[in-house]
Amino acid sequence: MAKIFSGVQPTSIPTLGNYLGAMRNFVKLQDGNDCIYCIVDEHAITVPQDPSEIQKNIRNLAALYLAMGIDPKRSILFIQSEVPCHAQLGWIMQCVSYMGELERMTQFKDKSKGKAAVSAGLLTYPPLMAADILLYNTELVPVGADQKQHLELTRDLAERFNNKYGDVFTIPEPYIPPVGARIMSLAEPTKKMSKSDTNRKATIFTLDSEKDIIKKIKSATTDAEASIRYDRENKPGISNLLDIFSLCSGRTVDELVAAYESKGYGAFKTDVAEAVVSALKPIQDRYRNLIESSELDEVLDEGAEKAYAIARKTLKKAEKALGIGRSGKL
Repeated sequence: MAKIFSGVQPTSIPTLGNYLGAMRNFVKLQDGNDCIYCIVDEHAITVPQDPSEIQKNIRNLAALYLAMGIDPKRSILFIQSEVPCHAQLGWIMQCVSYMGELERMTQFKDKSKGKAAVSAGLLTYPPLMAADILLYNTELVPVGADQKQHLELTRDLAERFNNKYGDVFTIPEPYIPPVGARIMSLAEPTKKMSKSDTNRKATIFTLDSEKDIIKKIKSATTDAEASIRYDRENKPGISNLLDIFSLCSGRTVDELVAAYESKGYGAFKTDVAEAVVSALKPIQDRYRNLIESSELDEVLDEGAEKAYAIARKTLKKAEKALGIGRSGKL
């Protein structure tokens, strides 16, 4: 049994790509592992946010986690800001970090490029992420390409702290999900599907209506060849739809290629849309039952208590190693 931690920012409704590429895998990881899932709202405010929108998105994301299959009896689900240890250890990890290594972070350079001013929080995002992970003695962290550099820094900071102050932190390893779940934009299938895409036809969101899903799939970019085969380089649009169809239907790509060999793009897109609608409907139904329920609040309250009980012990070990606070005071 491995200890697994993952955090997702509540900046928007998760996309179909988020679900198929990551969140569905979180559900599978519950089998035989000790999983902690965190809604990292403190990370979200490193860039400006609308307070009413972020409040709504926090609740939406929590409800979707449960609707997708996260089981509070097997996993811990909580909101980052409701466990103060994250900010407290985040400060300690900032004090262990060096300005140069934070300024070299690709995500900081990308998000600060061309801006007249950026928040100090954007620069110190990685030490807070390190704190999130290290608080729970995490062994494996599911990461995508955009977060791999941050995890490498987390490992460096943990080793630096341990070498200087004693063996306090577990050194986490990256967990790379199985290949084949990278969902691309419907409009530009050489780019990853993104919740920040300004072209709303490019992205399917997990709470999209049946009508919107069908409309988006039918307008998806394909090609003029009119043959259905898997070829990421020459037929990225059709290949992307085959991946989506396969993941939503449970049929292999080879099976789908054989089944639609003599059919046109119209019939193919119609069936892809039906598969997506069928995959998302039970999630949406469960979400609607949860979103305003007391059950959701009970899960989040219990999750915060469980997370705090673990995080508090790690924080106190780190503070004791540093010599701050009163000895023996919990």
